Amino acid sequence: MKKIFYVLLSSAVFAACNSNNSTDQNTTTQITDQSSTDPANINYSVVNVYPHDTAAYTEGLFWDNGFLYESTGGNDDGRKSFVIKRSLKDIKPVQQLDIPSNFFGEGITILGDKLFELTWQEHKVFVYDAKTFQKTGEFSWPQEGWGMTTDGKSLIISTGSSNIYYVNPKDFSVEKIVGVSNNYGPLGKLNELEYVDGFIYANVWQTTSIVKIDPNSGKVVAVLDLSDIKQKSGKDFALVNDPTGDKVLNGIAYNPTTKTFYVTGKDWPYIYELKLQ
Repeated sequence: MKKIFYVLLSSAVFAACNSNNSTDQNTTTQITDQSSTDPANINYSVVNVYPHDTAAYTEGLFWDNGFLYESTGGNDDGRKSFVIKRSLKDIKPVQQLDIPSNFFGEGITILGDKLFELTWQEHKVFVYDAKTFQKTGEFSWPQEGWGMTTDGKSLIISTGSSNIYYVNPKDFSVEKIVGVSNNYGPLGKLNELEYVDGFIYANVWQTTSIVKIDPNSGKVVAVLDLSDIKQKSGKDFALVNDPTGDKVLNGIAYNPTTKTFYVTGKDWPYIYELKLQ
């Protein structure tokens, strides 16, 4: 996600990441063949801009049945961890779930009738009823929790490393591990995730890029560079009270009806709706 002590991370998306800040307990990692070919660049246009809560330190974002769901992080740093369900045009939530202050909320997704939420370093995964937000269970997770999405069968989790984990939603056992690489080698700092049409899109922490990953090979096949999103949208803004530079791009949601993506950042005032080309 991650926090103040990662601000020294280089913003170069294609730098080889050979060390992980979160310890991978399972070493049966699928590493991909490296290619000398650069990933393709994804062109985009901004089709709409919506308001975003500037107090929302975004950790998870997804779209489901006409509503946007968002999870935020915070505990002893003056921030709050919560999960909200909201419309696009109104930052006031339709539903809100406040997380106990001793947990730092992370990625979320809905699978079936359950909403799953990772925590950052507390090694807990919370399970809620997707309609009522009532807690129905929890699992243990031995690593850090960063991003989460689903392919409709498995939960797909990032831990801040170059690995992506496919997890059984019934018992939270690891089904497989995909090692993600670009043409420079393993690509670490994979963060918020979104599964779309057989590919995984991932924010790369402390960069302005989203990578498109083939989960069958682990290869980064394309990159969406959003360094010019403010200029393209006509909605520029300056972030205040950000001495550590951690209020960065994070959050990817996909609307299958419009075939557009929603992206935002931590404490950003806007959500941008993008059409990829």
